[in-house]
Amino acid sequence: MSIFKSHITRMSAYSPPLEGRDPHQHLLLDFNERTLPVSEQVKQALINYINDDRLQVYPSYGDLTGKIANYAGVNEPRVMITNGSDQGIDIIIRAACTEGDEIIIPAPTFAMYYQCANIEKLHIIEPDYTRETGFPVNAVLDAITAKTRLIVLANPNNPTGTQVQREDILTIARAAPDTALLVDECYFEYSRATVADAVITHPNILITRTFSKTWGLPSIRLGYVISHPDNIRTLLNIRGPYDVNQFAVVAVSAALDHPEYTRQYVREVMGVSKPLFEQFLERQAIPFWPSAANFIWAFPGNPEVIEQHLRRHGILVRPKPDLTGRKGLRITLGDIAQTHQLIERIQEGLAIAGAA
Repeated sequence: MSIFKSHITRMSAYSPPLEGRDPHQHLLLDFNERTLPVSEQVKQALINYINDDRLQVYPSYGDLTGKIANYAGVNEPRVMITNGSDQGIDIIIRAACTEGDEIIIPAPTFAMYYQCANIEKLHIIEPDYTRETGFPVNAVLDAITAKTRLIVLANPNNPTGTQVQREDILTIARAAPDTALLVDECYFEYSRATVADAVITHPNILITRTFSKTWGLPSIRLGYVISHPDNIRTLLNIRGPYDVNQFAVVAVSAALDHPEYTRQYVREVMGVSKPLFEQFLERQAIPFWPSAANFIWAFPGNPEVIEQHLRRHGILVRPKPDLTGRKGLRITLGDIAQTHQLIERIQEGLAIAGAA
């Protein structure tokens, strides 16, 4: 007899394959992380904090929420900082939904949405993305019922990279004004797509973002929610007073004080590396999903051979089957030198697969 809720005991943990990943031994193209270290200003800010002998003191957030609001182009009362965007997702689902409610999650998408939904014992509706038509806006609209309490839109989506058009998001928000609409803008810096300016006119919209992907700070966990101030005040009733650690506060503050380092990385990834890799895939006639993010979901003829060849040469990518079970590789794009290295190794893998 378990001491815990029976449905949680029956669940499986969300366990991404983290073990053995070493940035000093591998080119990490498997988790959509930034592939280069953070700026010297961020490193020095963390060193200065440690040397200031303040580890024994509870975190205080100072002007960080205001800095993030200024960066996001919204007023400070519309922002709540969280322990990574995962906490924001979890809090929103817990706040909006009760056991038995319906949640619409277009698939395939980020596993964390399902984890949080299953903890709350929600009924999950899954309209399908397709490579040809992209985001299933009509299927989402058709799925809305009186029991729908939350709709989750990842923009752009992971693993497909699909961008959801702004008007589609607003149409859904208008179609279900009493339903929470979680828009996960985890890859905002790459896509530049946002509805952050619409949270006052559409108060059912809640946006989650992170400093993990573009800014290169997943190890210290800082995300934020953008929404109507009334929603933020309610969500703060759930978030703890110390859930965000002081290392995250120090690092993100320093990063926002020196944004050009990150902006230059984004320009190289999206303006140089990604087009180069897309052209390579097209020349090789390898199908892939159109992506608005820093990764591409590709489907070579022998994905296992390619993945193992890359791994033997220190390059990690993420095997991901589509909804039909067809195996693909989700591949993060880094700087131009890393992309040339990636292409060279894939070419070798294709040759090995062709000779087999």
